[in-house]
Amino acid sequence: MDATRRKLTFGVTSSLCTTLLPAIAQQSLIPFRVGMAAPSNTFLALWMAHDAGFYQKNGLDFSIYDMVGGAEAGPTLSSGTIQLMHIGLSSVIRANNSGANLRVIGSLSNVVRFTLFAKPGITKVEELKGSTFGISSPGSESDVTIDIGLEKLGLTRKDILIKDVGSGGQRLAAVKSGSVAAATLNEPYRTQAFELGLKPLVDLVPERTPWLFSGLVADARYIQSNRNTLLSFLKATIEGNYLAVSDQDRGKATLAKALKINDSKVLELSYRDFQQQSPLNAVATPEAARANIARVAQPGAKTNIDAYCDLTLTDELQKQGFFESMKSKYKIG
Repeated sequence: MDATRRKLTFGVTSSLCTTLLPAIAQQSLIPFRVGMAAPSNTFLALWMAHDAGFYQKNGLDFSIYDMVGGAEAGPTLSSGTIQLMHIGLSSVIRANNSGANLRVIGSLSNVVRFTLFAKPGITKVEELKGSTFGISSPGSESDVTIDIGLEKLGLTRKDILIKDVGSGGQRLAAVKSGSVAAATLNEPYRTQAFELGLKPLVDLVPERTPWLFSGLVADARYIQSNRNTLLSFLKATIEGNYLAVSDQDRGKATLAKALKINDSKVLELSYRDFQQQSPLNAVATPEAARANIARVAQPGAKTNIDAYCDLTLTDELQKQGFFESMKSKYKIG
């Protein structure tokens, strides 16, 4: 990773700091860096866990690194620059096909969270032919799921051009300005697009299409040699999920701070989308994984889930009774 890469911080609440610091001082925290390519509401569990001090409580010196896109995942994870990346399974499949050895160990979304919006002035599907669609980076979920939208419109990828634009905020700006004809957007940018009056071409959110949309991804060698560290990470992240769902006011405040959301309607709908579609226990479902693999894996590539996912860590947490303890602690379910 470039030496100038910006390290993001998200402060731990002062009351928790007071409680945790004496215990933390007695142990050496394990550095744990997470790459964030596209800030969105699917990241709320991590922001929440960081804010509440759950990573520190589990022995981790947690930090977030801002990254350009999923294309960086393979090199940065393999080199140990970061320990985990927040990306969809499509990026994992692409990276592994290029020689990486990554695995999804958990999921923060098992359904497609995108709506395909058109720039102002588009009134007919025919007007999209030969136009440019904006994505975050090649092989990302914003790229691959365009195919689902195109099929519903009766188009194919051969009918359009693809342009790397960047994050959801950058894609929204590109559609609004007309520099691209269309782009896929998830929350909070999806609601912002509706508020701006942009035309939704295909809304995949209500359909809850199975898709491993927001994976928690690590290098296979790191998983093998640092299993306990990853279990600690998952415990903290899952508790962040439970806290965000059980304490709506705090969840919304954390989301607003992280994504700089000032509009109360955008915040409400972004939080509701998180609440309704995020798997509390961060379990990646085989159904979602198979959907990605069926659409993304190249001819001749591996199609078994184990080639791209390691579901044994969340299985272990379930067997340990961790999920039930979270349900009981936060009175959910």
